[in-house]
Amino acid sequence: MRGDSSLSIPFWSPAEISAAVRPAMEHMERRRVLAYPTETVYGFGGAIDSDSVDSLIRLKGRPKGKPFLLLIAGSDMLEKLDLRLPSFATNLAARFWPGPLTLVLPGGEKRVPEALRGPEGGIAVRWTSHPALQQLIRAHGDAITSTSANRPGVPPATSAGEIREQWGDALARGTLRLLDGGTLQPSPPSTVVDCTRRAPRVIRPGAVPAARLREIAPMLIGDA
Repeated sequence: MRGDSSLSIPFWSPAEISAAVRPAMEHMERRRVLAYPTETVYGFGGAIDSDSVDSLIRLKGRPKGKPFLLLIAGSDMLEKLDLRLPSFATNLAARFWPGPLTLVLPGGEKRVPEALRGPEGGIAVRWTSHPALQQLIRAHGDAITSTSANRPGVPPATSAGEIREQWGDALARGTLRLLDGGTLQPSPPSTVVDCTRRAPRVIRPGAVPAARLREIAPMLIGDA
């Protein structure tokens, strides 16, 4: 079930994905929020300028000091964001990107709004492995923000139907637009690793186990 086309855009077949890119980009250009499928769960996000980030904060009711991560679709986007990769972060990225590993990286002071900087002092970023989302991000030409698409206390959405049920008011107002990728397979969230210190540290366990990370970064701290 794809739902009301006025509230969502089909985002499943290659033809649908290609057709969805332009209206999705136009929605982001209006500083509004998209709901989209990822390799883990559905996410909310948009452009990374301050006005777009404020729109995402308002939609989610996010408290200050709890930032969003960024999704990219190529290593060139790290350079555009002016983010720095310590050697161990470079090795982790080479092994696990694209995929469900989020790295908190130093840098980005001149490029990324401070509202996206976490308590560790870095910017959380992941190279998504979702092909349709990669296509959208490449067309956009820059990173997009990402946070789980759910109400407080409710598990992250894994289907477009859950987005419609929980966020029908925002969809009806046009402040939110849904890219309908159907129902996703159950998946743990991305593993989050802080790379702003001398040694990497697991902030949130997830899809990539610490044992696999340690094969690449033996100095890894946490989630033993």
